[in-house]
Amino acid sequence: MRGLQGMGPFVSQICGRLRLGMLVCIVALCVVACGQVGTTSSQSNDGATVDGVPGGTGTSSKPPKGPLSISGTPAASVIAGQSYSFTPTVTSQKGGGALTFSIANKPDWASFDGGSGRLSGTPSVASTGTFANIQITVSDGQSSASLPAFAILVVAPVTISGNPATAVAVGSPYSFQPTVNAPPGVALTYYVQNRPAWATYDAATGELSGTPTQTGTFPNIVISVSDGFQSVSLAPFTITVTSPAPTNNPPTISGSPPTGVTAGSMYTFTPKASDPNGQALTFTIQNKPSWASFSSTTGMLSGTPTAQQVGTYGNILISVSDGQLSASLAPFAIKVVAPLTISGSPSTQVTSGKTYSFQPTTNAPAGTALTFSIKNRPTWATFSATSGMLSGTPTASQAGAYGGIVITVSNGVQSASLPAFAIQVTAALTITGTPPTKVMAGKAYAFQPSTNAPAGMALTFAIQNKPTWASFSTATGALNGTPTSSQVGSYSNIAISVASATQKSSLQAFTVTVTNPPPQLTISGTPPSSVNVGAAYAFTPTASGGASGATLTFSIQNKPAWASFNTGTGALTGTPPAADAGTYSNIVISVSDGTNTASLPAFSITVSQVSSGSATLNWTSVTQNTDGSPLSDLAGYRVRYGTSPTKLGTVVTLSASSGTTYMVSNLSSGTWYFAVTAYASDGSESALSNVGSKTIP
Repeated sequence: MRGLQGMGPFVSQICGRLRLGMLVCIVALCVVACGQVGTTSSQSNDGATVDGVPGGTGTSSKPPKGPLSISGTPAASVIAGQSYSFTPTVTSQKGGGALTFSIANKPDWASFDGGSGRLSGTPSVASTGTFANIQITVSDGQSSASLPAFAILVVAPVTISGNPATAVAVGSPYSFQPTVNAPPGVALTYYVQNRPAWATYDAATGELSGTPTQTGTFPNIVISVSDGFQSVSLAPFTITVTSPAPTNNPPTISGSPPTGVTAGSMYTFTPKASDPNGQALTFTIQNKPSWASFSSTTGMLSGTPTAQQVGTYGNILISVSDGQLSASLAPFAIKVVAPLTISGSPSTQVTSGKTYSFQPTTNAPAGTALTFSIKNRPTWATFSATSGMLSGTPTASQAGAYGGIVITVSNGVQSASLPAFAIQVTAALTITGTPPTKVMAGKAYAFQPSTNAPAGMALTFAIQNKPTWASFSTATGALNGTPTSSQVGSYSNIAISVASATQKSSLQAFTVTVTNPPPQLTISGTPPSSVNVGAAYAFTPTASGGASGATLTFSIQNKPAWASFNTGTGALTGTPPAADAGTYSNIVISVSDGTNTASLPAFSITVSQVSSGSATLNWTSVTQNTDGSPLSDLAGYRVRYGTSPTKLGTVVTLSASSGTTYMVSNLSSGTWYFAVTAYASDGSESALSNVGSKTIP
């Protein structure tokens, strides 16, 4: 410490220095033959004959005589569904053993008797075709004989159908042509029995046509067809030629039959028909689907196809007749399709900036023409009507919920839709917050980060390098704890992260330093309790302690309006005017180091009205320190006065340039005490000079 000297009677010593087909079951009725193959149950014998004795068991009671021979002419064809049978004849004129028959290239639909040589069986339609190079052989154990190799043609049954008109008026044309199920290319020959004289007949097509010139009845007309193997006939019918009727206008028929139906669903179509002459109408149909029924009274075609009847039923022709004239709808087809389904589980959320993609699947056969459509398509997405693909990349500005999205597929006959769904576009997940980087031992530490996740989103928080003295919540991300004095130190590289179902975000790694508690923060000083109107008031508290390196900040409660306050030094200063005379109570000055706070006891200041008394002080200029060295940094003087020699609460600070004389004015009546201190530019201040006094009358 140093002292300042040279103040004459007022001089004393300085006391110190001051932070996301249809199987077109073309039921190809593969008819191989074109005509009736007669019943070819060609039986030469029911069994082999040896010396006139039936040999059904393949053995002879007498030795055969002569060379062994086998004969017979097997039928060369058979109609599918009819029985076939052939047994060869065997003769011999010399002794021999028991006869044994064998066959080469036996048809798979036939059975063969090795004892009699009988070949028999009933082929199905599936067995139509030629079974060639069949050879039957007989052996007596010494010699053998074989029939020439032969073939059997299995032909499908030929059918003939049609509904010939049974009446025609004189002068009106008549025409009827039956329908045969023979495949294209099969040579057919038609013939007719009891053909009316007025009609002609086409043996190549089976058409019966003509224009009658007289009335009459022409009964028992039979139309037949042959493919060279078999022949079939329509049921006999009669044509009645009536007198010319009054002018007859043909009936009309209209309507648009549905061209498709789903298996398991009802198909129905009824044409509209009328007759200008009011005659009764009869409906007919050609190529009616097997799964449907038809009403000749109303023309209604209806039925429910099964899944096994999927396919296309073509060339359906519905006609209406008034008995003389007829009209027909255009031929049409009905496509039976399996029930269409659509499936898939679209993702219900995507992060902005990420690609979203979903494509449904259907059960439609490969090659089926499908059309996809969508309702409530998100604005950020595109949609393919060909594949049903919904895709796109939403931006952050497009975050939100896009609901009621429905994707539908159609095959032209039916449609199916996915259940409505929604897509939630969420902004990229972020985590924010500024964790405290310091905590004192014995004090609670707390930090909880924030995220931009929408309410209700499932989040999981995680931490790396958690301090041993802290706990962590994976549900909220809160890091809490109270370290002890034994845990003082730095805990570095702490990293808190958060994750949703699709993304993750992390805070920047940080460090928490645990420190020992700082010295206790204190504040002291005795503020003057009074000041006269017009006189300067000044008080500066003294503070010490607090956190190491912390900046102290002062605050005040109930500051007098006439005073100013310095938060850096705690100085309360001011000069109250006459209007502010009175008592200012409960004034509290506090200091804080950012963590702890200390306060002076509450105090009051009384501003008093005073008389015009004054006192003039004079002192000697200070020129030396107490050690005798020259004083080169004198900053000024402080005049201190009050009504008690031990409580000089009023302070007036003067610069060195103000000289060594000062007049204290506005002193009230009574005895006042005065003293002076000198202060240097570094803040150090001398002790009080001697105390002088003056009594104001």
